[in-house]
Amino acid sequence: MENSSKRVLSILTVLILLAVTLTGCTGNEGGAAGKTVTINVFNWGDYIGESTIRDFEDKYPGIKVNYENFSTNEDMYVKIKTGGSAYDVAIPSDYMIKRMLDEGLLNKIDMNNIPNYKFIDQRFKNLSFDPGNEYSVPYMWGTVGILYNKTMVDDTIDSWEVLWDKKYSKQILMPDSERDSIGVTLKMLGYSMNTKNVAELEAARDKLIEQKPLVLAYVVDEVKDMMIGESAAMAVVWSGDAYYCMSENENLEYVIPKEGTNYWFDSMIIPSTSKHQKEAELFIDFMCDPEVAFANADYIGYATPHSEAMKLLDPELTSDRNAYPLMEDLVNCEIFEYPGDEVNKQYNRIWTEVKAD
Repeated sequence: MENSSKRVLSILTVLILLAVTLTGCTGNEGGAAGKTVTINVFNWGDYIGESTIRDFEDKYPGIKVNYENFSTNEDMYVKIKTGGSAYDVAIPSDYMIKRMLDEGLLNKIDMNNIPNYKFIDQRFKNLSFDPGNEYSVPYMWGTVGILYNKTMVDDTIDSWEVLWDKKYSKQILMPDSERDSIGVTLKMLGYSMNTKNVAELEAARDKLIEQKPLVLAYVVDEVKDMMIGESAAMAVVWSGDAYYCMSENENLEYVIPKEGTNYWFDSMIIPSTSKHQKEAELFIDFMCDPEVAFANADYIGYATPHSEAMKLLDPELTSDRNAYPLMEDLVNCEIFEYPGDEVNKQYNRIWTEVKAD
């Protein structure tokens, strides 16, 4: 009887161990055995393919994505800096990446876990804000220019100066972004977009205040619907938004002004708030998959730094030098740099004064 009891206990022990083992073999890649991990992804509005998040969750059933949007780099920075949410992946722009790096707000990315990084074109590696390719993976790039309606504008649009033409009063849309609006004004005045000269910044402020009565609205994502619906004659926009609008309204045209402009890079980073580094790296690598990178670029209309995705895009788009400018087209253009805390305070003050009633 004693031996029989021992055999029963042994069988029960084996069954329990087998059950535990099987429970751990759920195929939930990215999470601990039998658990689902939720990663927090922070991105610009309307800046990802329609099925990208769902496709990622299908590939990695052990990972769920909580996806949130921000409107400006500054809004994104404040939320991560204050630590209110533990974001695992964010997609800020060049100058903000440098600021976050300097302030210790970024984790290093283990590029061994990003095998699809090999598809990022060499032109977009070792950029000034991350020269060692340790903290960011390029996502999209482009320019800032003027989108205008050819039926509402009878001038040749080749200069930022048109934004101060009184004949277009209340027909002009400006970006609700201090860096972009101040930046194009500096360019119009013949200054660097990265100036730290307070007198030059004050001159830009004065011009923006002078322009304010002509401005219909300061906008971000809503610029697309407004330009497609012909609510305004012209707008300062990012190139990808311009090409989306042009695909929806044949009366629209995009130009990079002769004074030059900002050419920018948005890149994927892992904030220091991340609690799921491994899963964040899986997400970044997934975004660099050629088919995924193509789907994202094809949907949102921005220029991709991904060499294989480029091959899948419409050649008519990739041969358009406003959409995919060559380096020789960017001679008068600048990448935004973070100006430092003291000068940044001047930007904040100037923008507050411009927007004040």
